Amino acid sequence: MLAKRIIPCLDVKEGRVVKGIRYVDFRDVGDPVDAARRYDEEGADELVFLDITASLEHRSTMIDIARRVAEQIFIPFTVGGGIRTVEDIRDTLLAGADKVSIMTAAVYDPDLINQAAERYGNQCIVVAVDAKRVPREGRDDSYLGPAPDEAIEWRIYTHGGTRPADVDALAYSIEAVRRGAGELLVTSIDADGTKAGYDLELLRRISESVSVPVIASGGAGSVDHLYQALDYGKADAVLAASIFHFQELTIQDVKRELAARGVTVRL
Repeated sequence: MLAKRIIPCLDVKEGRVVKGIRYVDFRDVGDPVDAARRYDEEGADELVFLDITASLEHRSTMIDIARRVAEQIFIPFTVGGGIRTVEDIRDTLLAGADKVSIMTAAVYDPDLINQAAERYGNQCIVVAVDAKRVPREGRDDSYLGPAPDEAIEWRIYTHGGTRPADVDALAYSIEAVRRGAGELLVTSIDADGTKAGYDLELLRRISESVSVPVIASGGAGSVDHLYQALDYGKADAVLAASIFHFQELTIQDVKRELAARGVTVRL
């Protein structure tokens, strides 16, 4: 059985690592290079670097900072934010990224996924799915657990989670994989930064519908939440920020506890 991956995330804004709640109210966490070095030393399986305002500000990723981070770590490194063309992907890979995450541009131009996968290989292309629940009448949108099909709907939001797109998240995930995505980074905007747990139903439905690894993102607040995302949510990896940034848990704390529960992890 493949080991489940524990992945810290660096949300970068104006050159600093930040952490917000539901993509707003950002709090400064520190220097991205220092944070990356610490996570590498702690035993993270991978690292994700997201320039969270690049698409909203209509600019490319902060390649210089991504390059500085890449020079300090020896684990797989994914970079995203502001990636709009295959040339942007090339530049990001040349800067030291192992994989590139694309989101907003891929929603409005899905052919970008095909072009990127054909040129650089599926293994390099991570398609981000930023999704928000659109509750039907009578639905309590604070609840993130299982629910009957007719009560559920998720929609894609682009530009750092600020703009709704008339795109169904599940259908988009399936289409992204058909076009060549090698991995999906699935983030619940409703849960992001709340530390109340992942959107397990969103994760499970996407994981059961695609043939590529799914990274769970948004809402991690405890080892229980990580375990639930891997177990019920059927994710292949869990991404977290707050619990690691503020040192509530270490990477090794998480791995030891998950191993004790029967999850295969790299200790």
